[in-house]
Amino acid sequence: MYERLDRKIIAGHGSWVTPAMMPNCLFSELSMFPPTTPQDLKVAACIERKRRNEEARKLRIFDPRCQIKIDKEFLDKQIEEKERLRQQERERECRMDEALVVSSKFAMMLEKREEEERKKINRNINSYRKIHQRPQDRRDFDLYDPDNLKKSLPARVADDDPRIGPSSAQKFEGEDLERSKRLNKNKEQMQSCLMQQVYEKQKNKQKEKNADESFQQFILSRDRRAIDLGRMEEECRRKLNEANAQFNRALAEEQEYRNKCEAIKDEEDKRAEIYNHVTGDFLTEAPEQALSYCGPNKLLACRYKGMTSDEIKCIWEEQARQMKQIQKMKEEERQINNEWDRLMIGNAQAAELYDQELNRQKMELRKKIAEENLQLAQQQRSHQDYLNKMVYKYQQEPEFFNKFNSCPR
Repeated sequence: MYERLDRKIIAGHGSWVTPAMMPNCLFSELSMFPPTTPQDLKVAACIERKRRNEEARKLRIFDPRCQIKIDKEFLDKQIEEKERLRQQERERECRMDEALVVSSKFAMMLEKREEEERKKINRNINSYRKIHQRPQDRRDFDLYDPDNLKKSLPARVADDDPRIGPSSAQKFEGEDLERSKRLNKNKEQMQSCLMQQVYEKQKNKQKEKNADESFQQFILSRDRRAIDLGRMEEECRRKLNEANAQFNRALAEEQEYRNKCEAIKDEEDKRAEIYNHVTGDFLTEAPEQALSYCGPNKLLACRYKGMTSDEIKCIWEEQARQMKQIQKMKEEERQINNEWDRLMIGNAQAAELYDQELNRQKMELRKKIAEENLQLAQQQRSHQDYLNKMVYKYQQEPEFFNKFNSCPR
């Protein structure tokens, strides 16, 4: 066995032991080995690095929150950094929005003010132009005056205008030079035509008036003839009505005589009927007149005059008998209700006794089950003691289980 240098890795401690820390006897024994070389230092450093990597890997593997091949801390840092950048971006956007709103309001205010200034300047310019820069005040206004043609003389005033020369091209053959005279003649002709039309219209109106008068005369004559015919017809109708009245008076006298005869006869019949009613069975209230032909106990409602004293007495006796019968039925019903009440009370008492018996049986069953459970618990406890003391006598210490799952390999 060779010792590396004057240092040695102590298992389970992970520290270096120097020659000063060793006993003298051990140092004397180690002094016989060769000195430490750079290659030994490199090997020791490699072993130490592997040991640290193994410990770090064990922590990552046995940590349920960490996963293999994923650097959770770095990812968390990235998430925090992204969240911080996102928050900064949101804040920057908010600031930019606020600045944009402020600048927009300021720009709108400036634009409105500029518009008002522009309108004011335009109003001043227009008022100045209307007062001091009128078109008719310009020096060259006559060149583009819209009324220039209206103000200037026409090319030809008349046929004898001295400005018209042979080459002026203002007078040609076939022109209407007598236009004014022709228009005057046309006006006179039109006036004469209108006067002729007025005369003819008045003549037609006179003819229509004469026709209307003749028609009115015809209507009047026809109405006079109709009045005469109506008067004659009225006279005929009057005579006919007088004849009808005489005939109707004769019929009325005949009808009156007949009515008197019928009235005398009706009066005699009524007196006979009254006498028959007075002396009849209906008003004398004879009980035999109410009997019906349908049976001995049937009565006629139109002739029935009421019950006799015997019949009323029978009804009172029947009512008293019915009242006694009703009281007897009520007494029997009360006795039956009392019997039912006693029966219900007896049934309730029996049900209560039966419930008490059931509760007693349930209590006994619970006690029996509790005793059986106690016996089973004692048996299970004795069986568990047997297993713990005899079967599983030698128990493993916690250090035994710590041996497992302690290495990532």
